[in-house]
Amino acid sequence: MKHNYLSNTPLEDAKANYFDFVKKSGFKFQTEKINSQKSNGRILAAPVYAKLCSPHYNASAMDGVAVWAEDTYGASEINHITLDKEHYTEVDTGDALPENTDAVIMVEDILSENNGEITINAPVHPWQNVRQVGEDLCMGDMIASSYTKITPYFCGAFLAGGVKQVEVIKKPVFGIIPTGDEIIAPDKDPEKGEILEFNSSVFSAMLSEWGADSIVYDIVPDKKELLTEAVKKAKSECDCVLLLAGSSAGRDDYTSEIVSSLGTLCVHGIAVKPGKPAILGAIDETPVIGLPGYPVSAIVIMNEIVKELVGIYYNVKIEEEKTIKAVLGKRVVSSLKYREYIRVTLGKIDGKYIAVPLPRGAGIITSFTKALGVIEIPQNCEGIEQGDVIEVKILTDEKNIENALIITGSHDPIIDEIADILKKKDNNILVTSSHVGSMGAIDAIKSGRAHLGAIHLLDEKTGEYNQSYIDKYFPNGGVVLKKGVKRIQGLMVAKGNPLNINKFEDIVGHRYVSRQRGSGTRILCDYLIKKYNMNIDDINGYDNEEFTHTAVAANIKAGNADVGLGIYSAAKMYDLDFIPICDEEYDFLIDEKYIDSPLTKAFLSALDSDEFIERIELLGGYSKEK
Repeated sequence: MKHNYLSNTPLEDAKANYFDFVKKSGFKFQTEKINSQKSNGRILAAPVYAKLCSPHYNASAMDGVAVWAEDTYGASEINHITLDKEHYTEVDTGDALPENTDAVIMVEDILSENNGEITINAPVHPWQNVRQVGEDLCMGDMIASSYTKITPYFCGAFLAGGVKQVEVIKKPVFGIIPTGDEIIAPDKDPEKGEILEFNSSVFSAMLSEWGADSIVYDIVPDKKELLTEAVKKAKSECDCVLLLAGSSAGRDDYTSEIVSSLGTLCVHGIAVKPGKPAILGAIDETPVIGLPGYPVSAIVIMNEIVKELVGIYYNVKIEEEKTIKAVLGKRVVSSLKYREYIRVTLGKIDGKYIAVPLPRGAGIITSFTKALGVIEIPQNCEGIEQGDVIEVKILTDEKNIENALIITGSHDPIIDEIADILKKKDNNILVTSSHVGSMGAIDAIKSGRAHLGAIHLLDEKTGEYNQSYIDKYFPNGGVVLKKGVKRIQGLMVAKGNPLNINKFEDIVGHRYVSRQRGSGTRILCDYLIKKYNMNIDDINGYDNEEFTHTAVAANIKAGNADVGLGIYSAAKMYDLDFIPICDEEYDFLIDEKYIDSPLTKAFLSALDSDEFIERIELLGGYSKEK
């Protein structure tokens, strides 16, 4: 009687050795392009950038009337204003804003209608109740990075951004070979000594849940020659082969012999119960796994080995939902009328999970694509205060959150580029970023709500960047300043510069679009206003704030504004003319507790990489020493 003695390899050792072997053997994915509409559940092979703004036109956000905001100024409870047909246009939600209008009065705010005239008792400000161009997405924004699993929300975001096709990783195909003399097809009625073969149906369904396709072959009797031919056929047609049964030490168990003769046998016998007889091997670049015949044992190996093998193929982790306790990083206000669900990003700082709410606008689908978790605010609750401990339903693996690097502060596309470099190099690292301005970065670092802060703060007295602010807000130290890039700030104007804007003072008399208060660009703007003895009241649009450079560019491209201060790469992205104003230093402020953490080191390594330098050269307007 033949006996093949099994090893008893610890599970973690078996996985580490086998997966390392599989990667080195050439087990890797192929790519294909598919329609964005049909891409749900697939894994991206390359980053996806928006091809147009969303919305791509100025859209009414309410049912009502479109007006020129200035025509409503002075309206009040005691001073009603009447507008005739020449000064308003009826619009429904989603309609394009008519020419010569820049705001919408909600239908419920109209006091009366009479002979084509309407009466109002309150003014509206420019762009009130209007979804401006680029509110959700701006052309050139990275919608998703490489190796991202596409959700229904990403499908919507791709289409909203004009991306009709995406490059994805082809689904791996697993060949499933049921074996055994006693096994019969599941559609037959078993006689004594016959067993219905149902394992292949179970494993095929599990693989489908993990994003893999499968081919279930006909049952193969316990004949070495037949089994060998079946394995060869499956190997030629599939990315991975699963042999069901035949992995133990019985007289008709040939799997280990076949794998050894055709390729390499890495492990036969794992220290788990049930599941010990499993076989791990490969033929050329194709993994071959022998699963135990008992279904519960085989399911253990499917979950512990095969599931992770699918993740290795895709370079992702197969995720399961759960809940965690987290500290709310920013106050959330809610209506008393509804139960509300808030999408959040997540990270871990000082041993505590930090949940940062994402934008909640009804048209902002990208809040779903960036979310790592969801919090629930009950009905009759006004909100949750910053610092409160809350329960979060996580949408990713908890380890991914622990490996999330929280970056906040000034906006720049280079953060997305670094995040993509990290995802390609080590998909366990996740970068979560929020655009709160340079001063917001300082506040977040001081209060322990971020690992890194992106800053470009001009000292008006010395003309230098960042250091004086660190000296002021961190007098006792505790932070490290890492040099990032030098970038060009200037004025963005329409192609051809039709208004002949050549210097900063020329913004007076034209429609200006500004960055938000606390941002480094806003501080630079205020510095220039003082330098040239300009009056803020003379700047039309000084209070028209946007949170990103691409949003400023998008509004100029759309004709919502004539000029705005921003970075060259945003102007290039939108094919705008650019008038350079100054070179500035865009750096990273790091809590010194995290300077030696693996996440920070990985980020800084990507920042100093040749690939990053190549990317910023393509973006334009940056310089960095190699």
